[in-house]
Amino acid sequence: MELSMAYHVFFVFGMCFSVLVVSCNTIISEKGGLNSSPFPRNFLFGTASSSYQFEGAFLTDGKGLNNWDNFTRKPGNILDGSNGDIAVDHYHRYLEDFDLMNYLGVNSYRFSISWARILPKGRFGAVNWAGIDHYNKFINALLLKGIQPFVTLTHYDIPLELEDRYGAWLSPKVQEDFEYYADICFKYFGDRVKYWATFNEPNVLVIRGYRSGIYPPSHCSGLFGNCTHGNSEREPFIAAHNIILSHAAAVTIYRTKYQKEQGGSIGIVMNTMWLEPLSNSLEDKLAIERAQAFYMNWFLDPIVFGKYPTEMLEILGSTLPVFLKYDLARLKNGLDFIGINHYSSFFIKDCFFSVCKPGPGNSRTEGFILRTAEKNGIFIGEPTDVEWLYVYPQGMNKIVTYIKERFHNIPMYITENGEMKHGHQTIALTFGRMFYQIHQCDCGLLTGLGEKDNSNSSIDVQLNDVKRVKYMSSYLDALAAAVRKGADVRGYFAWSLLDNFEWNDGYTIRFGLHHVDYATLNRTRKLSATWYKQFVAKHTASKSSIASA
Repeated sequence: MELSMAYHVFFVFGMCFSVLVVSCNTIISEKGGLNSSPFPRNFLFGTASSSYQFEGAFLTDGKGLNNWDNFTRKPGNILDGSNGDIAVDHYHRYLEDFDLMNYLGVNSYRFSISWARILPKGRFGAVNWAGIDHYNKFINALLLKGIQPFVTLTHYDIPLELEDRYGAWLSPKVQEDFEYYADICFKYFGDRVKYWATFNEPNVLVIRGYRSGIYPPSHCSGLFGNCTHGNSEREPFIAAHNIILSHAAAVTIYRTKYQKEQGGSIGIVMNTMWLEPLSNSLEDKLAIERAQAFYMNWFLDPIVFGKYPTEMLEILGSTLPVFLKYDLARLKNGLDFIGINHYSSFFIKDCFFSVCKPGPGNSRTEGFILRTAEKNGIFIGEPTDVEWLYVYPQGMNKIVTYIKERFHNIPMYITENGEMKHGHQTIALTFGRMFYQIHQCDCGLLTGLGEKDNSNSSIDVQLNDVKRVKYMSSYLDALAAAVRKGADVRGYFAWSLLDNFEWNDGYTIRFGLHHVDYATLNRTRKLSATWYKQFVAKHTASKSSIASA
């Protein structure tokens, strides 16, 4: 007993000492003196979330079904068989969660609006005024805490009605629906919302929804996956084209009807990866640009430059849809900022001039590249509990610098960054959530570094998330280096405020600064939350001191 207690004390002291060292290294300059913050005076420090992963209340107050409500009910789609019906009940507990943000000292919160909560049937049904009322209260309460809303219009979700009626993103009709939805949001919330993102990670949406089929609507074909519908060689490009034009439609209506009076800005959020050549060969170096073209620039180039990347045009030819004159006119409205979701980096090998084994990226529609995390048996960075996340902080500096140089230093926000780890409570989760749903849900029943579920992991270990602290510290240091070199970065949002529903992984991995007990939904602060609070305080205090001087 005494030995166990001594070990616990030693373990906690060791972790706290590690965090102290990390925190000090963040604010001490190479010359040994205090460093002024490299971040701009009005820099946004925040946390991020999305409606499906956080809100719950899936049929409360008139909300309609969306694509994820349907997808999660099909056996085998979600690792633990769970769904977002309750999630972390942010819909009912947002005031409590705003108190958590207030403790952190953040000045912004990135969240998404549930499209089906505003328009249960899209433009084919009435506006759900209860949904409007909810988000008005939500935004007002956030502002009372001195926290700016940073709003994403859709974070992978779309009303199921639009999927059933005309195939959602595969039809040009969706452009009219998205424009109508955006107009409503700007009209009723835009007087208080100054930061709008049209889409979250449309590149992930189309790749996983229409190529591999692991996201709704589960379309794929051939070697890409085992689906009953879809064409992996063509549908991703059709869906992407409609998303790009939907973005243009929303930006156009914002610029023409609302922006001058409301004074806000509008952009798009992309998933990004930094990519290193597997070798020093010219072929692998050229493959890097091809890989970025087929992943990130696929969307950003048309929005910023009015055309698809040259690398895509050369390989895909007529497979790529064509922008009409009307489309190009709307695309000229562009964007005000680029949101960057960045977690990990990879090596890239050329497969256009070279022979490659089958693997991620090695197809015509992916640019003839091979993506791997290993080079000569060595990982690009420290592996984590999930196969796609490797700790490579310099990737943050490099991807921000790349975007700065390619897109003429358009203002940037780091809209997601975090580390995951496996958690525990797998056994208790299903029964506990069923009990909570029956007794708390008023809707009825419908028939960064994350932590992976580990039954041997104690709550103390999960709360003392030293690896997440080191991850965040190193990536923020790398971001600061990019800012010092002139990158116009205006905000950083940690993913995420709370442990939550993580898409295909359900509740088996944890990215939160706060631990959530999924049986009771109690929130408990992790060490990373305390560290982030200190980091934000030091950098905002530094800026205040400079301003006073």
